[in-house]
Amino acid sequence: MAPRFVTSSDGVRLAVHESGNPEGPTVVAVHGYPDNHAVWDGLAARLATEVRFVAYDVRGAGASDKPRSRAAYRNERLADDLAAVIDAVSPDAPVHLLGHDWGSCQLWRPLSEPRIAARVATFTSISGPSFDHAAVWMRERSHRAASLRQLLASSYMLAFQVPRLPEAVVRRAPIERSVGDRFPRSEADKVNGINLYRANVLGALRRPRPPRVGVPTLVIVPLEDPFVRPEIAMQAPVPYVADLTVAEVPGGHWVVAEEPDVVATPFRAFLARNVNWRRMRDSNPRGR
Repeated sequence: MAPRFVTSSDGVRLAVHESGNPEGPTVVAVHGYPDNHAVWDGLAARLATEVRFVAYDVRGAGASDKPRSRAAYRNERLADDLAAVIDAVSPDAPVHLLGHDWGSCQLWRPLSEPRIAARVATFTSISGPSFDHAAVWMRERSHRAASLRQLLASSYMLAFQVPRLPEAVVRRAPIERSVGDRFPRSEADKVNGINLYRANVLGALRRPRPPRVGVPTLVIVPLEDPFVRPEIAMQAPVPYVADLTVAEVPGGHWVVAEEPDVVATPFRAFLARNVNWRRMRDSNPRGR
C-alpha cells in the first residue's frame, strides 16, 4: 500500500505506512539507522489482527524528504516529526510508541515534554537508550568496567563525527539487506542518518539533561546486541522512569527484523497490561 505523507513543522514531508486492524489500538513505530520503515514489516504482520500499526520513514530515510543540513536532524526536529505523525494518525486518542535503535534514542526526551507525553499511552524501547541517561550512568564509579565495554561497543559513533569520511565509506560499501525479512536499505538511508549522530550525540554526552518519563515504559533487551550492552539498556533508565518494565530476549541488534516473534511476545504482554480493551470496544461501535 502506498504511504500517505504528513508535513512536519519545517515543511519536511514524512512517508507514513499503515497496516493491521483499524479498530485496534494505534502503535506508532519509529525505526533506527540505517533502516527505513520496512524494518518493522515482520512485527507488523504478526500483530496485524490486534493493532493498527503505523510506521513512518524518519527524515532522510525511505520515501520521506531528505534535508541536507545537519541542523535539520536535531532532536527537536525529530520531536516535531513525531508530533505531526501522531496528530495525523490518532488525533483523538493516545498512541503506543515503539522505537528501535535511533528510533528509540530520539524518543526519550520528547516523552518528558507535556505536548508529547499527553499523546502517548505507552512506550517500548528496543536497543535505543537515552544518550542523556547513558551519559549519567557511565559516569558512576560502580559502572566503570561496564562503561568501558559500552564505549568500545559505541566507538563507531565517534567515527561518525569525522567530516565526509563516513559518507565516502558507506557509499562504497555494498547495500546490505537484513538477514531476517531482507528489506532493502538505500544509499540515502545510510548517508543521511549519519547526521543524527553529528547533530545530537556529543552534546548529550557532554552536558546530559536526563529526561523523566511518566508513561508506562517497556525496555526490550536483546542479550546478544553488539552495540547496546544489556547493563546500560536495563540500568540507565531506572532513576528516570516512573513505571519501568524490562524484558530480556535472545537475539542481536536487529532482532525486530530477524526474529519478530521474540519481540511480539513481550510487546503483546505489555499492551495487555496497559490497554483498556473493554473501554476501547464500548467507545467504538464497529469494534463490538
